[in-house]
Amino acid sequence: MRKIQMVDLQSQYAFIRPQVEAGMKEVLSSAQFINGPAVKSFQANLENYLGVKHVIPCANGTDALQVAMMGLGLKPGDEVITADFTFAATVEVIALLGLTPILVDVDPTSFNIDPDAIEKAITPNTKAIVPVHLFGQVAAMDRIMAIAKKNNLYVIEDNAQGIGATHTTATGEKIKSGAIGHVASTSFFPSKNLGCYGDGGAIFTNDDKLAHTLRGVVNHGMYERYHHDVVGVNSRLDSLQAVVLNEKLKLLDFYNERRKWAAMRYTQAFSSHAKIITPTVVGDCDSHVFHQYTLRVIDTDRDALVKYLQDQGIPCGVYYPIPLHLQKAYTSDQYKEEDFAVTNRLIKEVISLPMHSELEEEQIKTICEHVLAFMN
Repeated sequence: MRKIQMVDLQSQYAFIRPQVEAGMKEVLSSAQFINGPAVKSFQANLENYLGVKHVIPCANGTDALQVAMMGLGLKPGDEVITADFTFAATVEVIALLGLTPILVDVDPTSFNIDPDAIEKAITPNTKAIVPVHLFGQVAAMDRIMAIAKKNNLYVIEDNAQGIGATHTTATGEKIKSGAIGHVASTSFFPSKNLGCYGDGGAIFTNDDKLAHTLRGVVNHGMYERYHHDVVGVNSRLDSLQAVVLNEKLKLLDFYNERRKWAAMRYTQAFSSHAKIITPTVVGDCDSHVFHQYTLRVIDTDRDALVKYLQDQGIPCGVYYPIPLHLQKAYTSDQYKEEDFAVTNRLIKEVISLPMHSELEEEQIKTICEHVLAFMN
């Protein structure tokens, strides 16, 4: 049995190595390292895959979120509602732009932002909602879009963990995550379902005018060289990373199906245990692409389980051990602990097991046996 890894990028690379190396050699020979043909090709291919009119590649997922907010013209003091239970990048860019982050609780089943909590948090200063498709599960987008429409708010999807997932609307329409809100961002960090071999990101939108603004923002505010029409940043995807992403995009659905298979095997092993709550797939099977496989362990010393697994050579993670409202950088007198009952419980219970497209049956069996040995 191969060594168990949280993410096995070496095995994944071995499968696509000839194509990646050939593409990289072509970039090196052409010396078109920035906005070269590989970037343009990837942009077009991703637009086609997502069914979205505009993909704007950029340097990383955090930049993608920031650029999306800049493109919408949000101003200092504007309030942006997002989930308390997520990675800090989501709230980080809100604060960086001088906007006011409003953190709210999440749903205990999906781990995603709670629409009821969104509604309670809206004020006259609210301008946007940022739902995060956490761990690969699409957020409750029908409800969120309805709330946004009713209150004249923007919806900025944080799709860093959900690329490839499909949302089925109440009317039966199927839409890829990232193509639902007014604008979306994603990360191509190496461990993502669609990851490059460095940093990378992208913004998505169906709004032609917004897309034009976003293309200027990522390139120093320029549409014509040395003519700076909007305040911008320097955030571009390089051609070498685009080569990797182009090859992986061809296999993204396969990668995601492999993750779903691994998730099914885990769930079959754990579903009957009284102290283990397995991830719930909301809607049909296409709504979750399992960027992480995250259990909740009840009436159990979660940290002791983490140590036990690590001692057995089994990597695992706690995403996330501290809620954003208790992070030193984002504390606020406005927050009340009773408003974060779900998040405050999750941070003590969640544990994420190895999850990637190269997991083998024997590896999954070994992981499950050790988890159950501790839990029993």
